[in-house]
Amino acid sequence: MTTTTTMTTGESTSSTCTESTRASTSTTTGTATGTGSELARRWAAHLTAEVDAASLAVFRVGYGALIAWEVVRYALHDRITRYYVEPGFFFSFVPFVRPWGGTGMYWHFAAVFVLALLCAAGLFYRVSAALLCAALTYVFLLDKAQYLNHLYLLCLLGLLLAVAPAHRALSLDLLRARRASTAGAPPSVPTETVPRFHLFALKAQIAIVYFYGGVAKLNGDWLRGQPLTMWLAEHAGAPLVGPLLASPAAGLALSYAGLLIDLSMGFLLFSRRTFPFGAAIAVTFNLSNAFLFKIGIFPYAMIASLALFADPSWPRRRLPFLFGRADRAGGGASVPGPALAPSPSPGSSPAASWRRSLPLAVLHAYLLLHLVVPLRHWLYPGDVAWNEAGHRFSWRMKLRDKNVSELDIGVMDPRTGVRESLDLEEWLTDRQLGEMSTRPDMIVDFAHHVADRWQEAFGVRPVVTARVVASLNGGSFRDLVDPTRDLASLPRGLFEVVLAP
Repeated sequence: MTTTTTMTTGESTSSTCTESTRASTSTTTGTATGTGSELARRWAAHLTAEVDAASLAVFRVGYGALIAWEVVRYALHDRITRYYVEPGFFFSFVPFVRPWGGTGMYWHFAAVFVLALLCAAGLFYRVSAALLCAALTYVFLLDKAQYLNHLYLLCLLGLLLAVAPAHRALSLDLLRARRASTAGAPPSVPTETVPRFHLFALKAQIAIVYFYGGVAKLNGDWLRGQPLTMWLAEHAGAPLVGPLLASPAAGLALSYAGLLIDLSMGFLLFSRRTFPFGAAIAVTFNLSNAFLFKIGIFPYAMIASLALFADPSWPRRRLPFLFGRADRAGGGASVPGPALAPSPSPGSSPAASWRRSLPLAVLHAYLLLHLVVPLRHWLYPGDVAWNEAGHRFSWRMKLRDKNVSELDIGVMDPRTGVRESLDLEEWLTDRQLGEMSTRPDMIVDFAHHVADRWQEAFGVRPVVTARVVASLNGGSFRDLVDPTRDLASLPRGLFEVVLAP
C-alpha cells in the first residue's frame, strides 16, 4: 500500500512538474513573441514618424546641382561625343539599350541638365525626379566601358529621391502651392515634413557604399599597400608633400587609414554623438580623394550626403534665410513627438494596413538586396580582382591596377584555318580598348560582336581567340583569358564568369 501511494505521489509530482514546465515554456515563448512583435512595432513607428523635410531638401538641391555640373563637364571635355557618339560598338549592359541616333545623345544630355536643375529647384518635382532617374539609368546602361561607381550611385540615389516627397521644403512647388492658397484656391499646401523612412533609405545607401568599400579592401594586396603605393608615387613631384607621398610608408599608412575610415564611417555618421567627428573625417577623406585621384563628382556627392545625417531640422537653424517661417499657415514643419504611433485598430481595413506596410516592406527588400549583391563574387571561382566576376555594383573602388603587356585578338576562318589579327583601333575607341583589355567579360562581348559581323559578311561564324597578358597590382604577368578558347562560343551575361587559364 505504501509503495502504491509513493508511486502515485511520484506520478502526481511528475505530472505537476511537466505541466509547470509546459506552462513556463509557453510563457517564455509568448514573451519572446510579444517582445519581437513589440520591437517590430516600435521600429515601424520610428520609420513612419514624420520628421522635418529640410535636410532632405538641402540634399535634393545638392544632388541636382552636382548632376547639372557633371553634364557641363561632359560637354566641356567632349565626352558626350567621345563616349556615346563616335563608338561604332557599345558594351551595353542590356542588349536592347542603344544610344540615340544622330544628335539624339546631345539632346539627351541637355534634357538631363534641365531635369537636374528642375530637381534642384523642386519644380514639377515628381515628374522631373522620375525622368531624371530614368535618363541617368539609360546613360549608365549604355556601355560597360563607361561604368563608374559614382554614376551607379547617382542612379540609386535618384531612384530613392524620385519616390520621396523631397519637394515639401525649399522648393518652387511649395512656393507655387502657397501662392495658390493665398490667391483663394482651395488649401493644398503640404506640411514641410516627410516620413523618416525616406531619410533612412538614403542614409543607409550611403553607409552601404562606405562599408562595402571597406570590406573590399580586406585583401592581401591592399593590406600590403598596393596599388595605393604605386599611385601615390606618381605624385612625387607635388609641392611640399610629393616626397612624403612617394614613400612606401605613406602608401601603407594611407591604405590602412582608408580601410578603417570606410568600415567605420557609416556607424560614425548614424550616431548623433559621433556625427561631427565622422563628418569632419568624411570631408577630409573625400577632398583628399578628389585631389589625388581626380574621380569626378563622387567625393562631392559623398560630402553632400552629410546633409542627411544631421538632425533633420538643422538647415532651419543654420540656413534660416533659405526657409520661410515654419509656422505659417499650411506650411508648418511641426513634427510629432517621440510617442509611438498607435497600433492599427481592430476595425481598420486590410487595404489601409497594406498601404502602411508596403513602403516598409519595399524598403527592407531594397536594403537586403544591396547588402547581398556586393557579396556575390564569393559564389564565383577565382579572384574577383583578376577575373572581374562580381566586381561591378559592389563598391570595389580603387583596388586594382592592371598593366597589359600584350593584347592580340584575332579571327580564324574555320574553312581555311587561317587566323588574322584585328586592328582593334578600327573597332573600338581608346577608352573602350583600355577598359576592355583588363576585363574578361568585355573581351567575350567583343568576340561575339566580331563573330556576328564576320558571319554577316562571309556567311560563316569564325573562331575568335585572344592573347591578353597582364599583371595585377605589380605582380607577375600571366594570361588573362585562355588563348586557345573560342571566345565567341562562350556564354555571356551578367552572371557568367570567364575563367582564367
